[in-house]
Amino acid sequence: MLSFVSFSQPTDYAYHDSTRHHPDVEDLMDIDSGSTLTCPGETITVQSGHGTYVDKEEVIASVAGTVERVNKLVTVRAIRTRYNPEVGDLVVGRITEVQPRRWKVDANSRQDAVLMLSSVNLPGGVQGDLLVAEVQAFFSDGAMSLHTRSLKYGKLRNGQLVIVPSVLVRRLKSHFISLPCGVNLILGLNGYIWVSKHIPDSDQGDEGFDAEAVYSNQNDNIDIATRSAISRVSNIIRILADQFVPLTDTLLLEAYDWVIEREVDTKDFVLGDVGDALVAGVGSDRQYR
Repeated sequence: MLSFVSFSQPTDYAYHDSTRHHPDVEDLMDIDSGSTLTCPGETITVQSGHGTYVDKEEVIASVAGTVERVNKLVTVRAIRTRYNPEVGDLVVGRITEVQPRRWKVDANSRQDAVLMLSSVNLPGGVQGDLLVAEVQAFFSDGAMSLHTRSLKYGKLRNGQLVIVPSVLVRRLKSHFISLPCGVNLILGLNGYIWVSKHIPDSDQGDEGFDAEAVYSNQNDNIDIATRSAISRVSNIIRILADQFVPLTDTLLLEAYDWVIEREVDTKDFVLGDVGDALVAGVGSDRQYR
């Protein structure tokens, strides 16, 4: 015989009207001051912007995402949405088409970006290659124009790509991060993150990039310890993104230190308890300042 058990529900109407998050990351929503999480149907004050609508003189969120305020104007940036580029943004992309005068690049936007060969310092692009570039301008149809004229931009090797919602990547002074474990990070504002082997300073060009490697399509030999470190960092990023934790250089460094101190093995990241403990541990260490 089947039996059904009913569970009592909170009778406080404020419970139903409030926005609720995972208990371990609830306070992390305040990492970026002025940006909070909202859900569709939640009432927002002041003026209506993108991601909102007006009903009976009330501004209501139409999508789930973060609330962004500019003076009295409020917009909601959706959690799951295509990347909305701005001039000067650093992005990681994949070449999808090679044409005589231009390359088309998947940059997680509404349409492929364009990289003109006149804006390239690396020859021999192959479909499927990954690269890091900067948004230079926009065409009349809204497609972004990229450039890789600086030696710190170009094709990517010796690593793996991690994809997260672009809303989680914060704007930083530098999106090139070196971790003490011998791993480099490139945090693309389009949500594409490149995790790779560290390049020693002696092997780099004048602008902090391996000039000779720009022209190579071959990966270097990577030892097992470095491969393990790359996998560990990639899994940390995935766990934080799954819990909707904004990604910054400081947070990633603290998360990696937390994992090393507790000697968490790479294969243990598939366990849900490890991910919850990581987010809670990093949050408690930072005291959500």
